[in-house]
Amino acid sequence: MIRLGIGFTLFFAASLAVAACFCVPRGYQAASELAARDNPAELANLALKSFDENIARREVEEALAAHDSELAQSFVELATERGIVIDPQLHEQVATAAREATSTRHAVRSFVSGLVTGEPDDVAGIAGTALGDLLVFGDVRDAIREGARMARGEEANKLVLGLSVGGLAITAGTLATAGIGSPARIGVSLIKAAGKTGRIGVRLARALAVEGAENMVKLAGDLGRVQAKAGTKAAMEGVRLAETPAEVGRVASLAVAKGGKTRALLKLLGRGAIVLTASLFDLALWIFWAAATVLGFCATLKRSVERMTLSVIRAGKARRWRRLERRAARLHARPQTAQSLPRAALLSHSSDPITAGCP
Repeated sequence: MIRLGIGFTLFFAASLAVAACFCVPRGYQAASELAARDNPAELANLALKSFDENIARREVEEALAAHDSELAQSFVELATERGIVIDPQLHEQVATAAREATSTRHAVRSFVSGLVTGEPDDVAGIAGTALGDLLVFGDVRDAIREGARMARGEEANKLVLGLSVGGLAITAGTLATAGIGSPARIGVSLIKAAGKTGRIGVRLARALAVEGAENMVKLAGDLGRVQAKAGTKAAMEGVRLAETPAEVGRVASLAVAKGGKTRALLKLLGRGAIVLTASLFDLALWIFWAAATVLGFCATLKRSVERMTLSVIRAGKARRWRRLERRAARLHARPQTAQSLPRAALLSHSSDPITAGCP
C-alpha cells in the first residue's frame, strides 16, 4: 500500500514538473508585462523576444521594395540595438535609399507639396505644412474649404475644421512666445494631415471631438515630440494606432526613449508597443497557475519523501523483529533453563531502544 502511494505521489510530482516547464516561464513573462504596463519602452522590449535576423532582413527588404527608406533605416537601427547583424550589402542599399530620400530635389518637391496640400509624408513635407499653418495660410485654406462644404450641405471634415480654427489660436501663441509653442503647432498640423487622409483612428477622432482646448494643446505637443524624435511617418502611425489622447502620450514616451527605432517598433508590434494587449485578468491567471504549480510540486515532493522515509523506517523495524524472532528460536532450542525463560523476558534483554517497544 505504501509503495502504491509513493508511486502515485512521484507520478503526480512529475506531472506538475512538466506543467511547471510551461506555466512558470509564461507566468514570469506575465509578471514582467504587468510591471512594465506604464513604461512603453520596456513593454516594447519584452514583446521583441522573437525578433531575429530573419525578421529584420525581411522587414528591411519589404521597406526598400516600398521605397520607404525611413522605415528600412528604422529596422536597421533596431537590429543594431539588439545585437543582430545586418548583411553589409543590404545595409548599403538602405544607406543609398536614405541618401536619395534626402536629396535636394526630393526635399524641395516634398516641401512644396506639404505647403500646398497640407499632407506631409516626411520631414520636408511637415516643414512645408507647418510653415503654411504658421503663416496662417494653411489653417485659413482648410477652414474655408471645409466651411464651404458645410455651407453647400456636403459632408465636411469637422475634425479638420475644428483644428484649423484652433490652429489659428495656437499659431498666435507660437508667434507671441517666439516659437516656444512650435511642437504644439506641428502637432496640430500632423493631426489635420491625418484627418484629411483618413489615417487617424476612429476612437481618437471621437475623443478629439470632446477634448477641451487645454487637453488638445497637450495632445498636439505630444505628437510634435514624436515627430521631432522619430519622424513624421512615426507620428502619423502613432495617430493611427492610438485610441485616446493618453495613448498618444505613450507614443511620445516611446519616441523619446527609442528615437529612430520607434517606427520599426510600431510596425512590428502595433498597439502592443504602447499598451498591454492581453487582459489583466489573463496575465494574473498565468501568475496564479505558475505559483500554484510550483507550490503543488514542492508539496507533492515533500509528501513523497515522507512516505519513502516511513517505508524505510518500517522496513528497518521489520528486519529487527525478524532477527529477534530468530534469536528467540535459537534460545528455545537450548537447554531447559534457557527454554523456561518467558518470551517477554527474552525481549527485555534487547539493548535496541527502538525495537524494545515493537509489538
